Amino acid sequence: MPETTLIPEKIEKDLLVIGAGPAGLTAAIYAERSGIKSVILEKAGIGGQVAITPVVENYPGFEKIEGGRLMDLMARQAAQYTGIHENEEVLDIHKKSDGRFEVKTNRAEYTVKAVLIATGAVSKKAGVPGEKNFYGRGVSYCAACDGYFFRDGKKVIVVGGGNTAATEALYLKNIGVDVTLVHRRDKLRAEKFLQQGLTDNKIPVLWNSAIKEILGDDLVTGVVVENTVDGSVKTIPVDGVFIAVGYSPDNALARKLGAVTGKEGYIKVDAGQRTNIKGIYAAGDITGGVKQIVTAVGQGAVAAMTIFEDISNPYWKEKRD
Repeated sequence: MPETTLIPEKIEKDLLVIGAGPAGLTAAIYAERSGIKSVILEKAGIGGQVAITPVVENYPGFEKIEGGRLMDLMARQAAQYTGIHENEEVLDIHKKSDGRFEVKTNRAEYTVKAVLIATGAVSKKAGVPGEKNFYGRGVSYCAACDGYFFRDGKKVIVVGGGNTAATEALYLKNIGVDVTLVHRRDKLRAEKFLQQGLTDNKIPVLWNSAIKEILGDDLVTGVVVENTVDGSVKTIPVDGVFIAVGYSPDNALARKLGAVTGKEGYIKVDAGQRTNIKGIYAAGDITGGVKQIVTAVGQGAVAAMTIFEDISNPYWKEKRD
């Protein structure tokens, strides 16, 4: 008996949202309420980085809420308006001659007028023992998210030597945390004004030092640090470890389309979240800047309203590339 070839389902929508984090979910809500028919695709699980954040205390309306719970609430609201397809990955995307986009996934083929890329960015890991086990219990990748827990002089280290690490250290110092920067080289990569800020704020730096292990019981209690020059090892008591070695934006689709990105790989957008490709928009952590839930939500709303205005423009069809 001959094998049956499955024909992918063909779906037409106004807007395809790639990524079911705060930006993507918010954009779909606003789009649908504006009459823009949308669908959300998520290659992994709903919520992105927020879903694995143990506690969120800086999202307005909630004094304290688990990250997974917050994203569940957002997803439930979005699902009242549009479809959210988990475990559906975009395999190919290209612009058609009529200006619309054809998007192939592992399940279907979509034809859409606009695409919003909200694929986010992932914090780079230090890759040391204890890092995964103590995440949310003293190990963090976001000072603005978790620094509040370490106020009143609790001792933490920030690992890294670039702009992210310097900025995180200055933020922690400003809110009353006893912070030390740990860097594996003898000079920082951070911009000069940030380095001067570290000096002005008397933030100590452990030069030529790399963390080898994060220690603790229920919570972090210390780190093992190795001198990268002489190989000597010492244990430093700390209450928290902030890993600030950068982010990796999930920009493969943007690059495939020819969207302009900055030197760190983040998608460049205008005030309306438009990329340089007509019909392609971006929102959330994939655009760089302040990586906060409220920022992503705001950008998602702005992107949706921009898409509504662009698609509803009576001259849109004639103007598109």
